[in-house]
Amino acid sequence: MKQKKTVALLDYGAGNIRSAHRALERVGADVTVTSDAKTAVEADGLLVPGVGAYAACMEGLRKAQGPRIIGQRLAGGRPVMGICVGLQVLFESGDEHGVHTEGCGEWPGRVERLHSDVLPHMGWNTVEVPEGSRMFAGLNADERYYFVHSYGVREWTLETEITTPPKVAWAEHGGDRFVAAVENGALWATQFHPEKSGDAGAVLLENWMKTL
Repeated sequence: MKQKKTVALLDYGAGNIRSAHRALERVGADVTVTSDAKTAVEADGLLVPGVGAYAACMEGLRKAQGPRIIGQRLAGGRPVMGICVGLQVLFESGDEHGVHTEGCGEWPGRVERLHSDVLPHMGWNTVEVPEGSRMFAGLNADERYYFVHSYGVREWTLETEITTPPKVAWAEHGGDRFVAAVENGALWATQFHPEKSGDAGAVLLENWMKTL
């Protein structure tokens, strides 16, 4: 009998743990909700959720040794996936409610308030998928994913001349473009919620599970 891949769902006080847990089990993962650093480092995959304010999420993440756990896993090429604010904290910094907060710094860039007249951006939206994406493999270009956020990364500044540049997906709300997903070697992340995106979200999570 084929052994299930283990996924550590990092519990640092700022995530939609329950729905993410169910979605991962749906695609065949052996899920452990944990704040234990050793468990998080040693699992086949690590999922970093995130709901709420950037500063509060970073505070909780630091208390749980999240930046060190993420860095240690990536140094060994071990898969990590961030969702919603779990994507945002991977960038250098966030400016939210007048507060500037340093992030994990895995990617250059700043999280800022979107410029759309209607916020939050809440509901279903399409995504501009980069060519050759493994994250969106098997999904149609007109698939819709569930978003709920008022802040995002509006500029991608990482050099594209590197040997294997990250694949960046974009979305648009009210004429404002922002990063919807990033696929960067062992590090994947989505601004939308795959765990709330129905069958399309399940396919995306299955694609991630194939990398574990």
